[in-house]
Amino acid sequence: MSEEAIQQPANGNRRQVAALIFSAFVSGLCSIIYELLIATTASYFLGDSVKFFSLTIGIYMASMGVGTYLSKFIDREILARFVAIELALAALGGLSIPILYFAYAWTGLFIHAYLFLTIGIGMLIGLEIPFLTRLMDRYNPLKVNIANILSFDYFGALVATIAFPFLLLPVFGVYQSSLLFGFANMSIGFVMLRVFGVEIGGSVGRLMRLTIVLTGLLAAMILLSHYFLKHWDQALYEDRIVHAEQTRFQRIVLTRDRDDLRLYLDGNLQFSSVDEYRYHEALVHVPVSLNHAVPQRVLLLGAGDGMAARELLKYPDLKEIVLVDLDPRMIALAENNPYVSALNGNSLRASKVKIVLADAFGFLQENTEPFDMVIADLPDPNNNALARLYSKQFYQLVRRNLTGGGLFVTQATSPYYAPRAFWSIAETVRAGGFANIYPYHVNVPSFGEWGFVLASDAKLNMAKPELAVETRFLQADSLIKHFQFDKDIAAENVSVSTLDRPVILDYYLAGWEHYR
Repeated sequence: MSEEAIQQPANGNRRQVAALIFSAFVSGLCSIIYELLIATTASYFLGDSVKFFSLTIGIYMASMGVGTYLSKFIDREILARFVAIELALAALGGLSIPILYFAYAWTGLFIHAYLFLTIGIGMLIGLEIPFLTRLMDRYNPLKVNIANILSFDYFGALVATIAFPFLLLPVFGVYQSSLLFGFANMSIGFVMLRVFGVEIGGSVGRLMRLTIVLTGLLAAMILLSHYFLKHWDQALYEDRIVHAEQTRFQRIVLTRDRDDLRLYLDGNLQFSSVDEYRYHEALVHVPVSLNHAVPQRVLLLGAGDGMAARELLKYPDLKEIVLVDLDPRMIALAENNPYVSALNGNSLRASKVKIVLADAFGFLQENTEPFDMVIADLPDPNNNALARLYSKQFYQLVRRNLTGGGLFVTQATSPYYAPRAFWSIAETVRAGGFANIYPYHVNVPSFGEWGFVLASDAKLNMAKPELAVETRFLQADSLIKHFQFDKDIAAENVSVSTLDRPVILDYYLAGWEHYR
């Protein structure tokens, strides 16, 4: 007897109804997770999270629409084909992130893989709800079926959106999360074959064998994930990796080649031990050398590697350093990794240093005790989350947290590689309300020409800078040269970056496009 001919009473087989509702819940869970995983991976590798989340959502939804439309042409063997769809999703969705990792590291086909996976997974997910609704038709009226299927599908989506940032990403990372959710789709196949095996008929054996094979493949991929990720990481970096971890906020990689220790966050170089002193001396000592007195309380935003704190601790009259960093794993690395702690002189364990685990923007909003100096040693504005830390509103908050005439300095990317980004940061700091801004730059061989913006409501002593501490790079008598810029790194008509319109992100990505 065909499945279409089987008519159940309204209160029909509860076991079958439960299997279909379970399928709706898991399908909703997986559909959001795959979307988030693909968009997150694309934004990790290529930057501009808004662009890739927008593109992923749009392409994904359109592909779901195509899948839903195509479902009307399928009338036979609905149960068997639904199981086949779930197995295809388990394979394509579960392997989506390993495929993207492979494409990024070893081919030039990342965008092609991204589009193929987004469209393919979207079309398969678009087939699910129409199939489930038709399968439920035998048990309840249409309005009840629609309510049941969609409500559990949406509830699954809610669970996914909560689990992704708080459980999956920090605990498993994107790579293992995709494999785990391949198992989730596989569970639908197992349940449907178990509950509806008799109705599915002759194809049960074939589908069950395929399910077992795919389960074994995903299990093997999870067991080998550490091995693969180790080799994948190493393929992206020239030097030997001595530490790598995915935290809730970023991927931290530490490499070492003889005396050259390098820190990367989400693939972006943060320092090289060979020349980091040039960067950190410029960040800390240039502002202090132009001020009338050594600051007593200093706020460090970012700087979780401890290098800026090391430079500040050279001033004996300084009383307190408050270091605000979002990622506790970065702080743990700076405190406990023997390579990093030796480089920063165990600065984060100094009694003068107070560590606060918080978002820089939120800390500035809540803080009530002003600082004599604020140093923003933050990652480059290569995504929207970081771009807000280079906005007019952020700099207004910084100014509000300073004592009268206090100093503010921020790293401001490269005036050579990304001049529009650099000068936009300078103009945005000015728009934040500071009476005086002083852009400057130094050469850091591992970075190239690198820029900073110093600001204060007080006039600084540009004529007679005084270096009160020992330095390896800076000299008082030649300090003024760092405030002079050549014609080829000038930029005109740049806009102020705001929370509403973060132009710094566009300037930054455009500037670095050919140098990434």
